[in-house]
Amino acid sequence: MAWARNVLRVNLTAGTCTNEPLNMDWAMKYLGQRGLATKYLYEEIDPKVDPLSPDNKLIMTTGPLTGTMASTAGRYSVVTKGALTGAIACSNSGGFFGNEMKNAGYDMIIFEGKAPKPVYLLVQDDSAQLVDAAGFWGKSVWDTEEGIKAKHGDPQIRVASIGISGEKGCKFACVVNDMHRAAGRSGVGTVMGSKNLKAVAIRGTKGVKVEDFAAFAQVTNAAKAVLAENAVTGQG
Repeated sequence: MAWARNVLRVNLTAGTCTNEPLNMDWAMKYLGQRGLATKYLYEEIDPKVDPLSPDNKLIMTTGPLTGTMASTAGRYSVVTKGALTGAIACSNSGGFFGNEMKNAGYDMIIFEGKAPKPVYLLVQDDSAQLVDAAGFWGKSVWDTEEGIKAKHGDPQIRVASIGISGEKGCKFACVVNDMHRAAGRSGVGTVMGSKNLKAVAIRGTKGVKVEDFAAFAQVTNAAKAVLAENAVTGQG
């Protein structure tokens, strides 16, 4: 396993970012990013909460293998009460964003409340802060990602953002990261927009520690060999 054992909790109403330990008991019982984030959501919100109210929560989460060399492990999930279905929504995406979150030292980011004005979260390893997003509100995900990277002078920052549809409450809005990858199910971008959260920008340089690297490498290399021999997966 490669847990960072840290959760970043962002209270958008208060404008605060606080660190807390990952519940490792839950992490072992509800293995994987979808199961673990669903457990957190289940424990923290009222089942009858309006998906677009400040009382709903939005969780961006990685899994126990995210950030490692394991095949197909470079994904992250967005979990919330969905705007489209009114049920628990779990939408996942590929690209580099999930790996960057883990490299910054976080397994999960929990957003709660609603910002009084548009903001984005900027995470740079141990530093986490909410930044005024007025200059990006009303812009596309592509312009937002390019603009945030330019503003902070770092092309390696990984950005997940919403576009105009998420801002305006379209109930099937996506969260887009790395320009062309999307968490596209159940209106998770709509919930993000309802919180006045335009984007999450992360730069992580800490690396990821695997608890038993020798055993992990043996299993991972064996799995890669199987994938390489397959007529479909071996093509990539």
